[in-house]
Amino acid sequence: MSNLVEKIEKLKKERNAVILAHNYQIGEVQDIADYTGDSLGLSVQAAQTKADVIVFCGVLFMAETAYILSPDKTVLLPEKNAGCPMADMITAADLQKLKDQHPDALVVTYVNSPAEVKALSDYCCTSGNAVELVSTLPKDRKIIFCPDQHLGSYVMQQTGREMILWPGYCPTHVRITSEDVEAAKNQHPGAVVLTHPECSSDVKRASDELLSTGQMIKYAENSDVKKFIIVTEQGILHTLRKKMPNKEFIGVSDKMICPNMKKIDLAKVAWSLEDMKHQITVPDEIRIKAKGSLDRMLEVLPKK
Repeated sequence: MSNLVEKIEKLKKERNAVILAHNYQIGEVQDIADYTGDSLGLSVQAAQTKADVIVFCGVLFMAETAYILSPDKTVLLPEKNAGCPMADMITAADLQKLKDQHPDALVVTYVNSPAEVKALSDYCCTSGNAVELVSTLPKDRKIIFCPDQHLGSYVMQQTGREMILWPGYCPTHVRITSEDVEAAKNQHPGAVVLTHPECSSDVKRASDELLSTGQMIKYAENSDVKKFIIVTEQGILHTLRKKMPNKEFIGVSDKMICPNMKKIDLAKVAWSLEDMKHQITVPDEIRIKAKGSLDRMLEVLPKK
């Protein structure tokens, strides 16, 4: 492994590359990354660097978003078959048909979506800012929310806005039941339950806080609590334990594994840099429109 790490570091310098790793990646990949975090945050960080090459250790829609924000850089996805089942649950044709049925509706699209779908949207959102963004939208306009019905239903509950929800979901997050959460709480009394809003309503009701992965890290860092039950993909446990070795983080279940997020390893990162594969691009006519939906999201949210 040490030889692979040395090889990656050498190639990274030669290519003037930056390595990004989503919080759900395996630990050894997170450890060699320049930045770890949420998908959109990573793309924004990479755009601000002087790197010529972005190696995105994540899934396809994340690499697409990195290219949308940094078309002047070469974006590499070390595993070409690392996709997102939720993102694949909606196509541009699906969304266009829904828009035709509701021509006056605004379209809010979760970043976990294909570039072509972002391009047809009025706004993008993240799991961390979806509630805040929808709260800013005109109350006399219908809202189409896609592709995640569970994040969408949470936004509806928090804002009181009726929305037309696309019936997509994350297979990993919906695998967890409220019984799983209750069993973990019984086993670890006093632990605070941090849950991703992609989970089902029953699981959300059994939880203490509903947070994106980035928000989970900040919450745990700022909390006096020493023990947490984490209800999201288990890759984040590496991040949390590394940042806060004095606190205990328990994964709610061994079922919380995204197979696509586990397809990248150190060897694939090295091969990606060596062979400059697999390059991810987005055609300009799609990229420019998709960037517009991301830009509008940032425009309506208060600067922090």
